[in-house]
Amino acid sequence: MTQDELKDAVAAAAIDEIRPLLARNCVLGIGTGSTADRFIDRLAPLRDDFQGAVASSEASAERLRRHGIEVFELNSIGTVPVYIDGADEVNAHLQMIKGGGAALTREKVVAACAERFVCIADDSKKVERLGEFPLPVEVIPMARSYVARELVRLGAEPVYRQGVVTDNGNEIIDCYEFMIDDPVAMEARINAIVGVVTNGLFAARGADVLLLGTADGVQRLLPA
Repeated sequence: MTQDELKDAVAAAAIDEIRPLLARNCVLGIGTGSTADRFIDRLAPLRDDFQGAVASSEASAERLRRHGIEVFELNSIGTVPVYIDGADEVNAHLQMIKGGGAALTREKVVAACAERFVCIADDSKKVERLGEFPLPVEVIPMARSYVARELVRLGAEPVYRQGVVTDNGNEIIDCYEFMIDDPVAMEARINAIVGVVTNGLFAARGADVLLLGTADGVQRLLPA
């Protein structure tokens, strides 16, 4: 199967996963990226079975609206029963690196407000150790150089993602050559650097279930 076919398969599996939760007053949390886009497209025929969605990016919000799905502000909702999103890397504990699309802060906020986090990914994203994918760090623009120096002290090779401005008006530093042995501790350590908004480690709040697209079908995995 091609990667696109695997993404389609996990998007379909995610619909089956969340279908029992749908209700007229239900507001879903929706992530960002190519796999999340496929989920949104498959969600569209069910638009009358739930109230709407909270989106983790302007791009996802626009795609939801094009399908006739109402988009709500998270501040008016409070919590969502389930958040569905992809990952750039995910380990056996369902800790992830996310933010390749620069939406990591809003993704992390929606995930924090979700009662359940369903990660959808193809098997190329499953790893034993996080860090092969460059870890994104969202920073306040004036702090970019300072944060980069602090990331070097942690062992990373920081690279400014030129030309990218997040939906929050901030910038992204990508950490290369940065394998991570303790994702929970490293997430907290990077977030403690002055000027960091957040980083792309989703470890303190990882996924509750992983729907993993493989050549043998979709596997449903729980944290190790």
